[in-house]
Amino acid sequence: MTPTRRVSFGLLALDAVAVGVAFNVVSAIWLYRVGISSSSIVLPLLGPLAVLMIALYLIDGYNARTDMMSLGYTSLHVIALASAAVATLLMTFVVIPQGYELQSSRAVIALSFIVLAPVTLGYRRLIHRRAAARRGVRSLVFIGDDASGREFQEECRRTGTVQPIVYAIAGAPARPGPAASPSPSRPFDDVLDEIEAGRLPVEAIVLRESARELRADISRKLVELYFRGVPTYTLELFHQIYWRKIPLYRLNQIWLFQEGFQIAREPVFERLKRVTDILLSLVGLVLGSPFILLGGLAVWLQDRGPVFFAQTRVGRNHVSFRLYKLRSMRPSEGPGEPYTQPGDGRVTRVGRFLRATRLDELPQLWNVLRGDMSLIGPRAEWDRLVERYERDIPCYYFRHLVKPGITGWAQVNYPYGASAEDTARKLEYDLYYIRHFSFVLDASIVLKTIHLMLSGKGR
Repeated sequence: MTPTRRVSFGLLALDAVAVGVAFNVVSAIWLYRVGISSSSIVLPLLGPLAVLMIALYLIDGYNARTDMMSLGYTSLHVIALASAAVATLLMTFVVIPQGYELQSSRAVIALSFIVLAPVTLGYRRLIHRRAAARRGVRSLVFIGDDASGREFQEECRRTGTVQPIVYAIAGAPARPGPAASPSPSRPFDDVLDEIEAGRLPVEAIVLRESARELRADISRKLVELYFRGVPTYTLELFHQIYWRKIPLYRLNQIWLFQEGFQIAREPVFERLKRVTDILLSLVGLVLGSPFILLGGLAVWLQDRGPVFFAQTRVGRNHVSFRLYKLRSMRPSEGPGEPYTQPGDGRVTRVGRFLRATRLDELPQLWNVLRGDMSLIGPRAEWDRLVERYERDIPCYYFRHLVKPGITGWAQVNYPYGASAEDTARKLEYDLYYIRHFSFVLDASIVLKTIHLMLSGKGR
């Protein structure tokens, strides 16, 4: 078993123990205060344990590569536990018939999850810290030419990857690289000798070239390293596993037909997604109507202008529709600048609050109910901008294979785009979502969206 798998299974076991201890201790204390003796709870805890594990899995809480020490993960962890508590309460008191042992007290369930939040986060941080200390500094070995190496280093910078990069050339003598090269070029044979001798700890080997461009002996050595447990990825696979996106360099006009997508193979999922969109948008409109009313009133009081903002956007299969939002900017007579810049004077005081909390997007639930959009999907872009993007960004139209969404994988992983380059970067995340279209990924996006809303990072 690999070290990463041991960490994952260890966390699963600790979570099972933590749930058992927390629920039994909280139940005993809570019932003791009212003079009732309690017995041990075992089988009824399978439900809360399953819900907790699913919630933590959705935020990569069992992934050894997740930075458990970061403030971002801490926020997601708390949100996941809160979501698990709500799901457990609904399952216990709404779904399950009377007689279930946990139905004796809602407070026991709520307090148990409150206890579990710092406990489960605490031992994750402890394990993460010890694993990092034991593993030490490990390098990413990148095999490719100078241009692709510089692109890889820039992508590492953008994504916050902190591992040092060893830049190697396979099957070629070392050459002095240009000043912009990420590091001095080194022959892969020399790098391989250091790996085999244990002088170069490796996080992963990232391979840019195709197999045709590698010498036979280099390919054989890479295979030997792979079976010795050194992770080796093509650059595209590295993008998907580590950064959860599709690299733009990989795209061409026939890529879709070569790779295929789950959406094309599983139409049943698409129908289930539509049913879910209808039910949740109805609930959202009912629960969100007071916020829409108050937000609309605040918008009107700000400058007595229109409450709603409507704009033509491009949806699935390139079909246009009118999108509705609470207006967050001052009315404009002309088309204006298409991108909102930091500190943009067109955004009103009320609008800044609506954008930060994403309350301005609540009216889009009407678009979801109508079928123009989904709750989750690529951002619905202005038709005026789509014409430009499809002209300048290769394969941009692939994102129109699915309905646009109020939130999505690109929205929770990349900041607001204010240029064509940002749009191209977000397309990488959109294509990852389209390829890995699933309820699990949708649920993960929901938790990350809640995190963004609570942290006030919306735009």
